[in-house]
Amino acid sequence: MTYQIIDHPADFGLEVTAADLASLFADTVLALFDVVAEIRESGAAKSETLVVQVSGDDWPDLMVNWLREVLYQWTGEDRFVVKVEILSLSAFVLSARLHYETFDPVRHTVLQEIKAVTYHQIRVAPSSGGWTARVVFDI
Repeated sequence: MTYQIIDHPADFGLEVTAADLASLFADTVLALFDVVAEIRESGAAKSETLVVQVSGDDWPDLMVNWLREVLYQWTGEDRFVVKVEILSLSAFVLSARLHYETFDPVRHTVLQEIKAVTYHQIRVAPSSGGWTARVVFDI
């Protein structure tokens, strides 16, 4: 997974590059959780799974809807995603299995609060290295 944080006034963004489209959608979630919180305590925690499906009007809209769903799992359900399996990805519909740990303040340190995923400067496009996504978040 390759990503970088993008400086943006009052917000922050991520630019993620992956070899293919499915990896891009999975890696963008992992990059988001890498920025949002860290696992402090070593050792394996109990991991659970959840299957989600999202759709969009095009690749950028699908990315925003996907990240909104995953962000809800974090902020609304206290689920810290540790692994993503893309089950299917076709023209603007994604199904995935999220592996997550329930948030535990002893185990997880929150680094960044995120209010929302925005459409500002959203980009999902082929690149020389495969695919690149650029997403800005409201903090």
